[in-house]
Amino acid sequence: METSSDRSTPLIVALVVATRPRQWTKNLLVYFALFFTAQATWDLAEPGLALELFGKTTLAFLLFSMLSGAVYLVNDIFDVDRDRLHPKKRSRPIPSGALSVPIAWSSAAILAAVAIGFAVVLEPQFGWVAIGYLATMVAYSTLLKRLVIVDVFAISGGFVLRAVGGAAVLQVPVSPWLYICTGLGALFIALSKRRSELEAAGDAAGLQRETLQRYTKPLLDQFIAIVAPSTLVAYTLYTFTATNLPENHAMMLTIPFVVYGLFRYLYLVHVRNLGENPEDIFVTDVPLIVCVALWLTTASTVLIVWG
Repeated sequence: METSSDRSTPLIVALVVATRPRQWTKNLLVYFALFFTAQATWDLAEPGLALELFGKTTLAFLLFSMLSGAVYLVNDIFDVDRDRLHPKKRSRPIPSGALSVPIAWSSAAILAAVAIGFAVVLEPQFGWVAIGYLATMVAYSTLLKRLVIVDVFAISGGFVLRAVGGAAVLQVPVSPWLYICTGLGALFIALSKRRSELEAAGDAAGLQRETLQRYTKPLLDQFIAIVAPSTLVAYTLYTFTATNLPENHAMMLTIPFVVYGLFRYLYLVHVRNLGENPEDIFVTDVPLIVCVALWLTTASTVLIVWG
């Protein structure tokens, strides 16, 4: 039901909030290709070329953010009735009535069209990846999210396509290990999200998300127990088998940070039940932020010194 406070919310504010800017942090994955292939694709002594590649990657990030915003609008349109039953989601612009469904539809269409158009112009191969991402996420919002297990694989696929997009816009090859680690890591986060949603929803789980009534916490715990160590093993293998990494295997120095990051995330999910909003975890949990910063610093040092 629309309230007076909903009607008083400026349209542009409601529209921006509905595109969930906080979740655009997921699109930072497009920088992975630039980060991990820097030494192989451009010379640090050529700042002009480095700036050009960084600029293309940043444009790719912005275009993915536009696509993400369009997808979130579509997702909220299809979930409007269920979101009104959720203690937090019911305050979002569309379910609260601050943003009408017709305006949300037209805004999503404009965002998607502009983003795809610029993506194709920026780099045709990147344009195809953007189209694939949009198609996958729209399929998730309309159908795949209702299919148990398939739903979390679709989410994982969206993360992988972001990483692929970063490589496509630069036209550089990236180790298959990076895609495997990205996919497994995203699957771990998606499963943890479902567990926290199930924990928070209680008896209303099926009303808030259809697949939640088909999951159980013990089942999700088993899935997580498989995916978490698989992610760690995949990353460990990546650090000493990827051909674009230093031959002295110095990248293995980053493994402890990945181990801590996994353990910290599991703690936040199982003890503090914060997995429902992973984007909040990565911008508010200080120990995890420090861990990511140390990982980035160590990996950068390894690539620059021994790359």
